[in-house]
Amino acid sequence: MERYLYTAMDGALHTLTAQRIHANNLANVGTTGFKSDMESVKAYPIEGPGFGSRILPQEQIPGTDFTAGRLETTARSLDVGIRGSGFIAVRGEGGKEAYTRAGNLQVTSNGELVSNGHVVEGADGPLVVDDYRSIHVGSDGTVSITPVGGNGTMVSGQLKLVNPPITALAKGEDGLFYMKNGGQAPLDPNVVVESGHLELSNVNAVDEMVNTLSLSRTFEVQVRMMKTADELSNTGNRLVRGG
Repeated sequence: MERYLYTAMDGALHTLTAQRIHANNLANVGTTGFKSDMESVKAYPIEGPGFGSRILPQEQIPGTDFTAGRLETTARSLDVGIRGSGFIAVRGEGGKEAYTRAGNLQVTSNGELVSNGHVVEGADGPLVVDDYRSIHVGSDGTVSITPVGGNGTMVSGQLKLVNPPITALAKGEDGLFYMKNGGQAPLDPNVVVESGHLELSNVNAVDEMVNTLSLSRTFEVQVRMMKTADELSNTGNRLVRGG
């Protein structure tokens, strides 16, 4: 009876975690450059006398699907989509360098270039641009402006574009990616961006909806199993008491 109950309970706990992951993916179906999370469970045997046949699920750290999202044309000069692999370096939590595929850049009132509120790192430090009449981002990440009242162009800096191995990256709670070793990825001149484009989320809304519905049904079955275990236990107790 105990085995039956614990199997159902662990299954229900895993199902709740999986539902949370898929719900978060669905919530970010419209988030620029978002990479969906993948649930992961490992079976592990319980150690100790009398537990030799006990196998329970153990939740693993969710993985990330790094598949590129579709590039959508926006014609906005400060929208940049990465063509192929690579990331844009930004300043993340605690001032640590982090990486994102969200290229919806903005210029703050003090001239800082930001992505979703995170300061964009340039090849030589944070990128700051002077007042401009027009702005352009080249395929290598070079940011050029035409100053207010001027006709020529001047280079303000270059986006720090990196391409570390995805196995070296971990997603933070802020949705940015960080190097697992706490270091910084080097600038990669082979990373190419396309101005006037944005990378959409790689979440497949239909798949996520199907998975969520399937998990809901699974959770209902596991709850019924726990209720059945409780009823069987009560019946056994009544038989023992002779009631």
